[in-house]
Amino acid sequence: MQISEKQLEQVRAQVARVKKVPGGFYAEKFKDINPEDIRTQADFEKLPFSSKQELRTAYPLGLAAVPEEKIVRIHSSSGTTGTPVIVPYTQKDVDDWAIQFARCYQMAGITTTDRLQITPGYGLWTAGIGFQLGCERLGAMAIPMGPGNTEKQLQMMQDLKATVLCATSSYALLLAEEIERRGLKGKIHLKKGIIGSERWGDKMRARIKDLLGIELYDIYGLTEIYGPGIGINCPGEEGIHIWDDYVYMEILDPETGRPVPDGEVGEITLTTLVKEGAPLFRFRTHDLASAIPGDCPCGSKYPRISRILGRSDDMVKVKGCILFPSSIEEVIKKVPGTSSEYRAEIEHVDGRDQMTLFVEVEGGVDRTEAALTLKFRFKEKLNMTPEVKVVGEGELPRSEKKTKRIIDKRF
Repeated sequence: MQISEKQLEQVRAQVARVKKVPGGFYAEKFKDINPEDIRTQADFEKLPFSSKQELRTAYPLGLAAVPEEKIVRIHSSSGTTGTPVIVPYTQKDVDDWAIQFARCYQMAGITTTDRLQITPGYGLWTAGIGFQLGCERLGAMAIPMGPGNTEKQLQMMQDLKATVLCATSSYALLLAEEIERRGLKGKIHLKKGIIGSERWGDKMRARIKDLLGIELYDIYGLTEIYGPGIGINCPGEEGIHIWDDYVYMEILDPETGRPVPDGEVGEITLTTLVKEGAPLFRFRTHDLASAIPGDCPCGSKYPRISRILGRSDDMVKVKGCILFPSSIEEVIKKVPGTSSEYRAEIEHVDGRDQMTLFVEVEGGVDRTEAALTLKFRFKEKLNMTPEVKVVGEGELPRSEKKTKRIIDKRF
């Protein structure tokens, strides 16, 4: 995507500002960069990348690009794979985030008459509080449930007549299955689901939609770049619009770091344009998507990307075959009778890699035939044959947060 003159002006201003922060994160990183030299796309692409690992070295508040008295809040990545990244926010950052999130709700057709049941976690994580910020900015009713306690979730959903469910796809599926099991579909008032935090395949999307009878929207974002709410798909479209007055997006080859053509899958790389507390430049997200060229039928001029197809760091290699969750899901969805839920366990057995694939199937499906078909399809499409164990719907674990679908036990 071509950077605009206004975006270049904003980048120059940000670079000039962060270079002046004494002992700041960018003082050394940008010491040889003159902001006035950033005049073209090529100039911008000479700026160094940022990575999550690099941000961890700034723990706890090394990313701050404003005086401490201007910081009104901090958020953090989970830190499950290392030192967490602490992200400071100014009041303007919080306000800007709320504006972007409210836009997402408006894009999904949500109004002040809606009641939003917010199930993602609150606290250091950006999810729950982000969903609430946008809701309050829009003027709709927030029902701040947070995660878990499914019994209470279903009670409040009925009693308060929630019209919008905000959740991870994993928890949306869990709630949908509980609603079906308890025969509650006629007692709920849900019309839409705003789903984020993890990628989800077509099978899972179709199952949630079928069980709840609602419209579903993909909301995009990450802790390091405000949080969820920097983009969402429009009605009837698979593409996600990105608010490019707040972030500039590149789609790059994960290996070379060079731009890929529109329509080709690459790694989303983001630059914040007006963020005060912790601006980021060319942040490698590891999320994989493609840019969608041309005008959107919805009329929005904000640029679009495809749904998130996976993460470059979700890749595993089994028997020389490169696998992503999306490639596994692509095979499973073409086998009749399979559900959206699966679990792949990879082990090193007797000197060889072995993948065991657990897949749920619908009632009445011949499990032996389904297993044989899955093996054949994997060999045909991915040139590898897993051990396949077919189970009934609901037998694999459900999650109130994110679901880890590939378990690599080799390391």
